[in-house]
Amino acid sequence: MREPMVWRSGGTKIVRPVLQALSLCALLTAAVTPVQAQSDEAVTYAVPATKAVSSLLLDVTHAGKRLVAVGERGHVLYSDDGGANWTQAKVPTRQMLTAVFFVDEQHGWAVGHDALIFASSDGGVTWSKQFDDLQREAPLLDVWFKDPQHGFATGAYGALLETTDGGSTWEDVSDRLDNEDTYHLNAIASVPGAGLFIVGEMGSLFRSTDDGATWETLDVPYQGSLFGVIASGEPSGLLVYGLRGHLFRSADGGDSWQQVALTTASGGTLEFGLANAATLGDGSIVVVGHGGSVLKSTDHGHSFSVFNRPDRISLAGVTAGADGKLVLVGQGGVRLTSETGANPGQQ
Repeated sequence: MREPMVWRSGGTKIVRPVLQALSLCALLTAAVTPVQAQSDEAVTYAVPATKAVSSLLLDVTHAGKRLVAVGERGHVLYSDDGGANWTQAKVPTRQMLTAVFFVDEQHGWAVGHDALIFASSDGGVTWSKQFDDLQREAPLLDVWFKDPQHGFATGAYGALLETTDGGSTWEDVSDRLDNEDTYHLNAIASVPGAGLFIVGEMGSLFRSTDDGATWETLDVPYQGSLFGVIASGEPSGLLVYGLRGHLFRSADGGDSWQQVALTTASGGTLEFGLANAATLGDGSIVVVGHGGSVLKSTDHGHSFSVFNRPDRISLAGVTAGADGKLVLVGQGGVRLTSETGANPGQQ
């Protein structure tokens, strides 16, 4: 077995669409079957790549103090020094990975194209395949777990999968949603005091108050695609965001909504798509997206400052770094920035 390879953040930009995972080519099929464990000889692993840290990455999160990022060609990278150096994990795929979630410092899941689901029990160092469905020819786009046993994965063409045994088996529960048009389900998140929420294309929004057993459809004053949802930090408060800078805030668990104005430094209205968000240690919220957009709120999403990075790279993921810094991923891989999203020395 080859030893892990370690690289420093930065490097050559690889220009590819950050939301490439949403370019889909086939309808999902109804049949879903568990994947049996394969021998190591039968598995095709992601190729160790010296420039993996500067390749397209679509999500980043924390596994305890460790950072874990996922992206193209089955790349999973982890960092134990706040993002300065990254090690490529051992992953049995070369397909695009679109999202990653850790329920604690050891147990995490990643999802991707071909309806792939992978699990790690060692903080992201090694991964095993739990599920795939090649016939779907479409990606899973997000994953969330309540605890190490109970979780959901969402994806293209209305896919909603559930496990109650840590991923040993996955069940297709897409019919729990009123989604006859099989709109893509782009993200899932929990909001304290309000329940579970799923957002998707054409303004799709679903809420569950019983851990995903049943779902109701909610109305949002926007019919374009929504790419993410995050708790605002206030009781029953949440934010949803999507295409062309649309961001909405609810203070009552999704029953009513107010659009949040996003004004650029030049006084115009932000019109770049918003792809991902994270809550920082001090409770502030950061949202990132196309055009190098980095939005920050210190008042639970009532208002946001807007910064557009001079490089205008498309950003797909964000999480908290050390010493108040941000860890951004997207085109060109990982970037460590100030709390506003600017590179060191920039304003």
